[in-house]
Amino acid sequence: MNKRHTALVIGNAAYEEVSPLANATNDADDVAAILAKRDFTVIKKTDCTHKEMDLALKEFRAELKDSDVGLFFFAGHGMQIEGENYLAAVDADAGTEVDAKHSSLPLNRVIETMEKSATATNIIILDACRDNPFERAWHRSASLRGLAPVYAPKGTIIAYATSPGQIASDGAGRNGAYTAALLKHIDTPDCSLESMFKRVRNTLSAATNGKQVSWEHTSLAGDFFFNLSLGVRIDEYSGTALSDKLFVLDESKAWHRIIQGLKTHDWYRQNPALDKLTAEVANKAGRNSVFVIGRNIYQAACGGSRTANGFLKSFMTKTSGFDEDRRKALIDGILFEIFFDSSAQLREQPKNLCLDQAFELQQYQELSGSFAFISECLLTHADRFHAVPGKNRAITVDVVTKKKSRNKHVVKEVRFDGANILWIDDDSIVRAFADDSGYRRLSIKDLEKRLSDEMVVPVRLLSVAYPFDEETEPTLLFPEGGTVRRH
Repeated sequence: MNKRHTALVIGNAAYEEVSPLANATNDADDVAAILAKRDFTVIKKTDCTHKEMDLALKEFRAELKDSDVGLFFFAGHGMQIEGENYLAAVDADAGTEVDAKHSSLPLNRVIETMEKSATATNIIILDACRDNPFERAWHRSASLRGLAPVYAPKGTIIAYATSPGQIASDGAGRNGAYTAALLKHIDTPDCSLESMFKRVRNTLSAATNGKQVSWEHTSLAGDFFFNLSLGVRIDEYSGTALSDKLFVLDESKAWHRIIQGLKTHDWYRQNPALDKLTAEVANKAGRNSVFVIGRNIYQAACGGSRTANGFLKSFMTKTSGFDEDRRKALIDGILFEIFFDSSAQLREQPKNLCLDQAFELQQYQELSGSFAFISECLLTHADRFHAVPGKNRAITVDVVTKKKSRNKHVVKEVRFDGANILWIDDDSIVRAFADDSGYRRLSIKDLEKRLSDEMVVPVRLLSVAYPFDEETEPTLLFPEGGTVRRH
């Protein structure tokens, strides 16, 4: 499941000897962004010279050594010369075919680089068949325009913006016509790579009134998905357990009656329902039911149920007679509820009211599988977190302050991994005030709880460094509208 995906994305628009392209760098920016969202390590380069393209390919080759999937995307001018395809650098020499060939990146070199890596799946996407001024300058036959078909080695798919020998549109909007169609479908959940390209072809044909038809050459041996939904990626629990609004309750089952009681949001019904969760009941229940019980224990705890809170605090004691897989299912459900809603979609903000209580359990080695489970669930959303929860990673942040008076300090920055992660959702909130009323007064403990909540890092894993003596217990002025949440 923890496969590493690496991509090299190049967009060349600012050509020196021919007219520039309008959209190629936008194409690279947008494709790189969506690949990063889908857990690719992305090397993005724009307006590259021949030397820069060569260096980028070498960097890509080094990264591919530890990757399972490689992807190469190019937007810009491309040409075929003597049956070989070349991707034009911005400083490509347009004088003759020989000049252009030796100042451009050969496509075969890209293919060979990927073929010789250890990757199981290689994807090459070329939006490089635009009406080419290089070729027009050479007064070539129309039959030689566009890119030539090439051999795709095993495990490789090569996708072209248009059919061999044809040319593609640079597009009237932000993106080239082909990339615009690609961006519409690349993130479609549970759509295989080859099915995705079929959708791209249909959208592209419709957008260009049939003038442009994309084309692929494939030797893929298996399926690849850019966006696998949670229910497909995580096969330990059923879709109705993950999307528990669809979970059907049967009142004849004791464990379903527990779920029903916990769902009421009524402490007087939640508490006695949870009291009935004994080892005997849990071990008779199916794993999906126990998972859903875990989800509802957590939501009841966040809602103020004293019994649910007590269950979290005494989890190991309360579950001492549970079968190992039932205990795991219960804590899996508790952790899942923090981050995912009843439709199995990532919450806009984690339900972190009882986060520390739940993550205290990470200290027990026998529960490590559950924290690996939640980190696996969150891997494709890694861009939403400063550090993927469940990894048990200690986090250190540095708070930068400006002394306002003897015992007051204004928080100016919160630095993590060398970067300031404090940002103001609305600067006007702070600018509107000349005095302390533009700030929220916090103690050190208050600030650290806020950082823990917004960074989604348990307090025990968070270390905060200050530029003053903490024992003086200063008042910290934190800007209204300030947050360290990822954005």
